[in-house]
Amino acid sequence: MLSKPPRKALVTGGAGFIGSALVRHLVGDLGWSVTVVDKLTYAGNLASLSAVQASPHFRFVRADICDAAKMAEIIATTAPDVVIHLAAETHVDRSIDGPADFINTNIVGTCTLLEATLKYWRGLSGSLAENFRFHHVSTDEVYGSLGDHGSFVETTPYDPRSPYSASKAASDHLVKAWGHTYGLPVVISNCSNNYGPNQFPEKLIPLMIIKGLAGEPLPVYGKGHNIRDWLFVDDHAKALAIIATRGRAGETYNVGGAAERRNIDVVTAIGRLLDELAPRPGNNSHLDLISYVADRPGHDLRYAIDFTKLRHELGWTPHETFESGLKRTVRWYLDNRAWWTPLIENHQAASRRGLTRAVA
Repeated sequence: MLSKPPRKALVTGGAGFIGSALVRHLVGDLGWSVTVVDKLTYAGNLASLSAVQASPHFRFVRADICDAAKMAEIIATTAPDVVIHLAAETHVDRSIDGPADFINTNIVGTCTLLEATLKYWRGLSGSLAENFRFHHVSTDEVYGSLGDHGSFVETTPYDPRSPYSASKAASDHLVKAWGHTYGLPVVISNCSNNYGPNQFPEKLIPLMIIKGLAGEPLPVYGKGHNIRDWLFVDDHAKALAIIATRGRAGETYNVGGAAERRNIDVVTAIGRLLDELAPRPGNNSHLDLISYVADRPGHDLRYAIDFTKLRHELGWTPHETFESGLKRTVRWYLDNRAWWTPLIENHQAASRRGLTRAVA
């Protein structure tokens, strides 16, 4: 365990959804000095960092984690106490249509960052080397699909089912290998489905909110019976800071929201909140907009996270219930149209992807 909290962090992917929530927490709540590295692909948005951009503790560098020379330069000049690695391609449907980007960023990029970090760490000594951490942020999707019972634990065998989850599983294994082979002090966290403010509109919850506001059909894959464990993004950010600060080197920590819901129940809850907060004309309900569409190829049935280890070892539990977090999220999208409208217009964020089917 770290003998003192780190105060200087390098966060990759810090302009993304989870990354920006983490940076806002580190800089705004904890007073850390944070350098953000982000390529600013379609899912990266500097507006998500507006709350901390004026802080003297915040620095942004636009760079690609696959650029070995640039990563080495940034790490050397930043001299971080901890590297928190969130930069990744994350959308399952996009990975079905174009897996190469996921292989390059999530696997090659992680390897490149590990090499640069290892070189930097080997130049440290004493407590600086001992207290350093490379924290890799991953997903519960690496574990595959659950049946009706049970939950993922840190020792659940990996069984990825999509190009996205396979690329994240590979990056997890690389991080573990750099820990075992080279002694790099690494920690890994695997989280359940995140939701909350600033999420790119292609993901389920913001997509349903935005389509509902437009009076468009709310498309539900298959019968809507697939189950996910939902984690409010600010709760996740706090967990990441705790793991980076106090996590034991070489360990994995699962992070979950204790909020399993069927997809159809999530969409129904959004529809009811929209009825309350943004009623449709003529007393029509948003629930009337729910429609069912062809299922995602290889759609995993159920994910559920057991975060007992994180709770017992490091004292973290989620603060938001699904109901309170979802209401906060719907209100945010209602109040921040200027944030998400350009994304819909410029990136076709509401378009259906992932329809490619395997050859029989």
